[in-house]
Amino acid sequence: MSFFDLRLPLGWLFVILGALVVCAGFRPPVTSEGWSLGINVDLIWGGVMIGFGVICLWLTARHKRRRQRADSVPSK
Repeated sequence: MSFFDLRLPLGWLFVILGALVVCAGFRPPVTSEGWSLGINVDLIWGGVMIGFGVICLWLTARHKRRRQRADSVPSK
């Protein structure tokens, strides 16, 4: 499964795009494009994207550690 593990590239994709969306949320809006009912949607969804990316990267690292541990245990 590690050959075609999409969690690593998708994790980095979401972290980078989420950071860009958060940066766009910090800019003062010229119009009300990023605001809905007084809430800055860009900041919220950027944080959600970063959180999802971090979870994907964490799952990839956890899978890699478990696989290394399983490979190092001698079979009976």
